[in-house]
Amino acid sequence: MSDAPPRVLGIESSCDETSAAIVSGRCDDTRLESLVILSQDIHRIFGGVVPEIASRAHLTAIAPVVREAVAEADCLLSDVDAIAVTNAPGLVGALLVGVAFAKSLGASLGIPVLGVHHLEGHLFATALEHPAAVPPFTALLVSGGHTMLLDVAAWGEYRLLGATRDDAAGEAFDKVAKLLGLPYPGGRHVEALARQVDGSRIRFSRPMLHGGQQLGDAAYFDMSFSGLKTAVLHAVRDAESRHALDEERAHLARGFQDALVETLATKTARAALAFGRERIVLGGGVASNTALVAAVGERARHLAGAHVEVHAPSPRLASDNAAMIARAGLFRLERGERSGPSLNAFATQPLPGLVAAPSANA
Repeated sequence: MSDAPPRVLGIESSCDETSAAIVSGRCDDTRLESLVILSQDIHRIFGGVVPEIASRAHLTAIAPVVREAVAEADCLLSDVDAIAVTNAPGLVGALLVGVAFAKSLGASLGIPVLGVHHLEGHLFATALEHPAAVPPFTALLVSGGHTMLLDVAAWGEYRLLGATRDDAAGEAFDKVAKLLGLPYPGGRHVEALARQVDGSRIRFSRPMLHGGQQLGDAAYFDMSFSGLKTAVLHAVRDAESRHALDEERAHLARGFQDALVETLATKTARAALAFGRERIVLGGGVASNTALVAAVGERARHLAGAHVEVHAPSPRLASDNAAMIARAGLFRLERGERSGPSLNAFATQPLPGLVAAPSANA
């Protein structure tokens, strides 16, 4: 029997990226052997992801993407010990492609298949690059579909502190980008435009953030971005009425980003302080926003102390990718978990191990 650490093939197809990766290791001593991500650029034409097109593109891409990941890892499919696949949340049609492929491949190889929650994958992603990004920590998950603030006492033990009550942070970036005439997806384009000015002449209110909030208040950790998006809409219309949009576009982008980033950073630092965490880990597509990473670090030092470390993934691991799915699958595999033939895809599903409404210092 081989003493080599287990090797997991990860498959991700929850939205518009077809991805495969191989991760090996034990506990937190892991190695990313390969990662292949194929993005579907066609959705830019429509200004958003078209589910039917995404599903059909996954069907075409998934087999060659998996083959490339195995080749990049310089191994054979027979060297893989388990397959981890995203089965929730996401576009059901897109998820079904990955789940069906993983189940078929697992059956043909005689190896276990594990369904992985997409958001749990994002929690593991940063640790693939930063070995110190392990529990306990405060986690901020920010993407196009989710914005959540979690206390992570240990892998598999997640306590929900706060979440957006409406638009996710990434969704707000995309909508504001559209208002400003920028391409989809909008996050990196808004960030680049905001970087053109040192500071904005336009200031937007920081949603659900004011000095009178106290630990225990319903809004202390929660977030909301629909009002901020509406404020940008009115500001854009006002600029258009004055024929000043071209002149003010960068200031609008900077003003919006400053408001969203300050809200996220302050709420995250509050959580680290309340639960005595010395590490903050960011995950999700918006986690690659450099202004956000810098602001979280600054607020953490101000509120929680200079000893707090902030870890953020690179853009490659912040986006939807199979490396994080393989890493989360490796954790589940080591716990003895397996998914049976009935493994299915779900548009929504609670994060496994999630506990709501904790008490500080619990």
